[in-house]
Amino acid sequence: MTTVYLLRHSEGFRSLEGKYLTNDSIQLINEKSPLSVHGEKLAESISLKDEFQNIDVIWTSNYVRAIATAKYFAINNNIKVNIDDRLGERKQGINSWSELPENFEKKQFEDENYKLGYGENQNEVRERMENVFNEILNNNLHKTILIVSHSTALAFLLKKWCMVNYNKPYYYQNKLFFDGNWNYCETFKLLFDENNNLVSIENIKF
Repeated sequence: MTTVYLLRHSEGFRSLEGKYLTNDSIQLINEKSPLSVHGEKLAESISLKDEFQNIDVIWTSNYVRAIATAKYFAINNNIKVNIDDRLGERKQGINSWSELPENFEKKQFEDENYKLGYGENQNEVRERMENVFNEILNNNLHKTILIVSHSTALAFLLKKWCMVNYNKPYYYQNKLFFDGNWNYCETFKLLFDENNNLVSIENIKF
């Protein structure tokens, strides 16, 4: 068996009132956003759970908050963090947050081809997520793997095996396994057989 943990990053920092003077794009600002103080503490506490004490391999997206989350698991297991930008969050394709339609998230879940500007649609995100996931799985048979990524990207990946709808419960083989409400450090445990077929999926709660 190969075990894969899919884990959403911890809580990110957001500047609510301070000025943000930069020429960075919205995409780059999003990628550079660090963890909040609470997010750092949450990631560290989750990494200490018994569930994560025998991790063999860690992969994370290139976003700062994902790397900052992964580092605690790496330290506790005395292993390195591997980074792949294909594990990043869905690119929204906007130049300012005011351009984001109110129903953007829902429309992307319901229409696999819907996207804004230079952003990504659901199919594009799933394709890159599947590609990197399969590479990681094929190169680490019979190991325990942790992948740190982002809620929308992970949701689109889970559609490969599961029934996933926006803000609704997720089902695997007609059995409910997740209520659809993504918390920080939300975790899914996937077991694969020797042929890399998914055997089970579980939403781990702490």
